[in-house]
Amino acid sequence: MRMSAACFSAALIALAQGPSASALTLIHAGTLIDGVSDSPRHQVTIAVDGERIASVVDGFTAPGQGDTVIDLGEATVTPGWIDCHVHLDLEFTPHSFTDELVLNPADYAIRAVANARKTLLGGFTTVRNVGDHYNSTIALRRAIQSGAVIGPRIYSAGGAIGSTGGHADPTSGFSAEVMDLLRRKCVIHGPEEAREAVRQHYKDGVDLIKIMASGGVLSMEASGDSPQLDEDEIRAIVTTAHEYGLKVAVHAHGAEAIRRSVVGGVDSIEHGTYMNDEDIALMKEHGTFYVPTLTAGHWVAEKAKTPGFFPELVRRKAATIGPVLDGTFNRAYRAGLKIAFGTDTGVSAHGENAQEFEYMVKAGMPPMTAIQCATREAAKLIGAEKDIGTVEKGKYADMTAVPGDVLGDISLVRHVSFVMKGGVVYLP
Repeated sequence: MRMSAACFSAALIALAQGPSASALTLIHAGTLIDGVSDSPRHQVTIAVDGERIASVVDGFTAPGQGDTVIDLGEATVTPGWIDCHVHLDLEFTPHSFTDELVLNPADYAIRAVANARKTLLGGFTTVRNVGDHYNSTIALRRAIQSGAVIGPRIYSAGGAIGSTGGHADPTSGFSAEVMDLLRRKCVIHGPEEAREAVRQHYKDGVDLIKIMASGGVLSMEASGDSPQLDEDEIRAIVTTAHEYGLKVAVHAHGAEAIRRSVVGGVDSIEHGTYMNDEDIALMKEHGTFYVPTLTAGHWVAEKAKTPGFFPELVRRKAATIGPVLDGTFNRAYRAGLKIAFGTDTGVSAHGENAQEFEYMVKAGMPPMTAIQCATREAAKLIGAEKDIGTVEKGKYADMTAVPGDVLGDISLVRHVSFVMKGGVVYLP
């Protein structure tokens, strides 16, 4: 059968309860960017059986008895998008600097639930959450897996690990008494504590480790790019994490922090604002991924223009660092670095992650390449390329669609018209 528009919502409700074992869902895609080819395919049928893709064939296949057809003949279908840098339990406001004093673990968990839904409906079927409060996104990951709430597949790093007074230390600028009350297991001193922190994170159930190797923009420290972890600390973290099968993502703005991280064996550099030619050469040599987060750069630079939005210490860094990212991204892309899509959403508003595509294209990357960064390349970084990142037989049925030709008009990413995750359809 071919569904009418009037029947579509009813069919989606049925799909959300899970397809029957004997029936297929046939997606008729007018254009398919499958993540495998560098060219789009046209008039393709994607057959979904349960949570996996059963086949991908040219032409619009006629349904068998009991099959359901979803007509996306006027749309561009892609693999479900993957954002490799989000913070689901955070959304920055002028009050964020005092949130630690008034919010409880339940507050962060509830925020994360709401933001996970926005993220999924925005077209992102998988995310890496690279820093949270009280392991909120580990609990959220379990809730999504159980079906209790809806959201993307989550790969959680728990809390980010860093140095005293650094970007992972939430107590900078507070009184001594408050500092004592808010001490975190994520603040480390030397290689031994670094190893201990990784092991505790593994015990907590993380999927990867996130470290803060340099200063940051949105924390109460004077420098946004100075190195904050020594090489022996980074090597201890990486060695321990890799022994446990965990990858290591590194927040690093400054060139020296990037160099230390890359020679220390990390898997990805996040932001990379001031990476120099030596850093780029090292990253290529080591096969290190780059996660640019252009959205965050644009957001902080814009908010720095609003009087009083940031404390003056932060405002100066935001005005300086933000505008640099586009140029760094262009150099990294032209140099041939491995790039995975990431936004740092949680700094900016959740559900608007797709604007990163537009920033990437404006900064010099072709639309097809930008989409590949958010699909097959992101899946490789995560280590989940056997299951996600492309539209192929046997992969999870994770797909996102937008109306029209997204390669001709990248702004269409802001108008998601269809999201499927694991064979379940969600209305945006």
